[in-house]
Amino acid sequence: MNRPRILAVVLALLGVQLSWLIAPAYACGCGAMIPQASQRISVASEQSVLRWDGRQEQIVMRLTVGGDARDAAWIMPVPHRATVELGDPALFDQLNQAIAPVHRTRYHFWPKNGDWPFDSHDTVGAAAPPPAAAGVGVVGRQRLGPFDVARLTATDPAALDTWLRGHGFTFPARLRTALQPYVDRHWEYVAVRLAPKASHAPLQGALDPLHLTFAADGPVYPMRLSRLASLPQSLGLYVLAAHRMQTRTSIGGLQPEVAFAGRLDRPAGALGRLAAGTPYLTALTQQFPDPRRISGDHELRRAPVDTPVQHVIYDDRLREAAGVPAWLLTVGGGLLLLVTAVALLVVRRARRPVTPPPPVQPPPPFSPSAPLG
Repeated sequence: MNRPRILAVVLALLGVQLSWLIAPAYACGCGAMIPQASQRISVASEQSVLRWDGRQEQIVMRLTVGGDARDAAWIMPVPHRATVELGDPALFDQLNQAIAPVHRTRYHFWPKNGDWPFDSHDTVGAAAPPPAAAGVGVVGRQRLGPFDVARLTATDPAALDTWLRGHGFTFPARLRTALQPYVDRHWEYVAVRLAPKASHAPLQGALDPLHLTFAADGPVYPMRLSRLASLPQSLGLYVLAAHRMQTRTSIGGLQPEVAFAGRLDRPAGALGRLAAGTPYLTALTQQFPDPRRISGDHELRRAPVDTPVQHVIYDDRLREAAGVPAWLLTVGGGLLLLVTAVALLVVRRARRPVTPPPPVQPPPPFSPSAPLG
């Protein structure tokens, strides 16, 4: 497999991992989808942005749904009265670009797998609604694109159940129990009826974003209703504020992780309008292996420091000089110098003159007159 193909595969895998890390939140954490009886609906992904300016909270969310349901309801608790409008889909494209990993080239000296000489050559192949039930107040109702939005108050979950049934939706009994803490704290509700453009077509694909604005004593992201899920859940949340933000607790899930943190550099368009006055973006991700352990809503607070966080994708390259690996030049050059030095030494020794040995002196002649010891 050649180097360009290896690099393309690695980058593709990293891109898939990042998109799974940030974009999808398989928990409909901020509310509950309620389809018609005998119909099914699933939230394939949920992208949410929470903006907090110190007194007011805004949540923009876009759901991607699947299943055979032709319409459904979505219920979201809010701490105070909310206004609802359609959001700009371009917002999420800009956010994905803002948190995209940076690419940096990292050079290495010694060859690795894939570099010569270790490279491989193998290949891998709407009727009028009924009157409100007692205990339910309809603050307002509006049509926003494919959404029929009702802003409600309720004094008890049973009354809210009656209202939903009167509008053609089934309210599961277990959700009635989950809503009780919101009723006790006098929260209000945004009920959304989702209907496709074709009356007999099922709800499929990405829905238009909804933009909610409400007063709040502190930034909060409703998550309690996700405890009703039967499968492990994931959450991905963008937070816009004046500083880096973090959750107060893990509310029964794994510890939240920061996928991105940093100040936005003069964003334009939908992101620029939403981030005005709240230029610090924090992208949080969290896993909930056992949704039944979700104990409440996510409350957010300022992090101790505004340390930036951004994923980096390193493009590893073998250091070269004029197209030749540097290690080969270094090692080859060292070997060449050594061979040259040895050759010079041999030649020098061969040219050195040889000194002849001294002549052998004959022994002195024998004299018979010499006295014997």
